[in-house]
Amino acid sequence: MAIEISEKMSVDVPMDIAWQFITNPEQVAQCMPGAEIVEQLDEKTYVGKAKVKLGAITTAYKGEVVFEQVDNAAHVMEISGQGRETGGGTARGTLSVSAVNQPDGSIEMTFDVRVDVTGRVMQMGRGMIKGVSAQLFKQFSANAKTALEAQQEGTPETTLAAAAAVADNQTVNVGSLVSRTLWQMVVDFFKRLFGRKAD
Repeated sequence: MAIEISEKMSVDVPMDIAWQFITNPEQVAQCMPGAEIVEQLDEKTYVGKAKVKLGAITTAYKGEVVFEQVDNAAHVMEISGQGRETGGGTARGTLSVSAVNQPDGSIEMTFDVRVDVTGRVMQMGRGMIKGVSAQLFKQFSANAKTALEAQQEGTPETTLAAAAAVADNQTVNVGSLVSRTLWQMVVDFFKRLFGRKAD
């Protein structure tokens, strides 16, 4: 199943701080729920793992992430990755990231993901996977903003607070995320339904 996801995140820090953060695999993994970098193979290749709990089933992936291109001047990068699920499924895809200065002084980051998955996760369906991914990105975005603000301030207190905010980085329980996603899908359905009736 091929899936494409696009998300944006705005941060109120200078470009050099934002770009240094987003190109650091360890820092990014600390902010990504359930993700962890376990080994660096060379200057471009890392071994990572991630766990997601869906009801009574815990899905774990382990694989390699390669920084194919990092343009520090244009603030764009391309990452490829492939992983294998403990139950036999696979995930293979690419991530494109760009960072742009905004008129208000903030930095807008765009994340474009293209991934092909097989295995048990396909039972969720394309719409559900995108919905859960959006919820996980919200968690990542909140954690990243906390870490970036602490890095900019550079005080021991804020750094410790940021570390505490992203420390709870174990298995992600998707049960509540799925519930919120299902509810949002129901709300969107009725909005479309009544919207058509009103036209």
